[in-house]
Amino acid sequence: MAKNRLLDLHEIGQSIWLDSIDRRMLQDGELDRRIREDALTGMTSNPTIFQKALASSNAYDDQITEAEDKGLTSWELFELLETTDVRDACDHFAGVYSSTRGGDGYVSIEVSPGVSHSADATVEEARRLWKTVDRPNVMVKVPGTAEGAIAVRRLIAEGINVNITLLFAIEAHERVSDAYIAGLEDRIKSGKPIDGLHSVASFFVSRVDTEVDKRLDVLIAKADAAERDRLKMLKGRAAIANAKLAYRLFRQKFAGPRWETLARQGARLQRPLWASTSTKNPEYRDVMYVEELIGPDTVDTMPPATIEAFREHGVVDRTVDKKVAAAEGLLREIEAVGISMKDVTAKLLVDGIASFQKSFDELIGGLESKIGSLAPGGK
Repeated sequence: MAKNRLLDLHEIGQSIWLDSIDRRMLQDGELDRRIREDALTGMTSNPTIFQKALASSNAYDDQITEAEDKGLTSWELFELLETTDVRDACDHFAGVYSSTRGGDGYVSIEVSPGVSHSADATVEEARRLWKTVDRPNVMVKVPGTAEGAIAVRRLIAEGINVNITLLFAIEAHERVSDAYIAGLEDRIKSGKPIDGLHSVASFFVSRVDTEVDKRLDVLIAKADAAERDRLKMLKGRAAIANAKLAYRLFRQKFAGPRWETLARQGARLQRPLWASTSTKNPEYRDVMYVEELIGPDTVDTMPPATIEAFREHGVVDRTVDKKVAAAEGLLREIEAVGISMKDVTAKLLVDGIASFQKSFDELIGGLESKIGSLAPGGK
């Protein structure tokens, strides 16, 4: 039997989470098989993932029909379907959660994109989702905006597990690390335990190359032959370099007296979670974003196709903390040719929120169409 490389990632200390959810895999045994055979230890969801699940499956039809009799709005109906799936998934991962003593086995559910720039609205929605799912291994996803970081501190202080998403900039990563640590300290001050809390910081990878490469292509089109070669050498390398610096920051933040004080009281690391690790450019190796960011105390959330590809031909080696000086040098070189990483990461955050909002709007629209088709006399 061929060696399963996914198990080797687990041995190094990297958790594999599935970047997908749909009701069929919760019911037909596929999720349990992945947990058993691929060392899968968690799952993430977002509006885009749920949009695809609802559009491609009739597994939700019965619940939609039942809920229609209750007069729910489309938003309330979506939240009912979403929280049902996430609660069910949490139960599938309960064994992982138990065997790791709360170190893993989490399922993420995201606040709606519309609250991205309001800390109060984010906290209110996160509380509702946390209470509705009602499982210790659910994790509420909060966007990595400045307001999101304020919400993170408050939610951690309240004892709610948080996954901070759409992190592209090192500065944003630092902000949410600080928010997590401060939230733990606030909780201790209020006399509450911190040993059951968990958080991950979802740092996005491939989208950084997509944006930087696009800007490099503009420069390449105008450059002379010598400069063109230099610019081409920079393509497909910014994302991994950026993530390696995020990992270095993680190691710095979660060390030293301040952190050790919390660790003695049971605080868990806020692990970096590598998101957007599927390769968007067909010219690049299909598992390169996985291979170059392997290391302890990390999570990699992969869509099914990337998991299959890595199982088949991924190379396993501890890479996340290697060639970090070279990563710094590469990003300096990108800045030197006129591409601002600050501009790139700011744009990606705005685009990421807009993309999720579009998926959310389409999801609600699709749900309304499905309600109509399932109604008596519908087509």
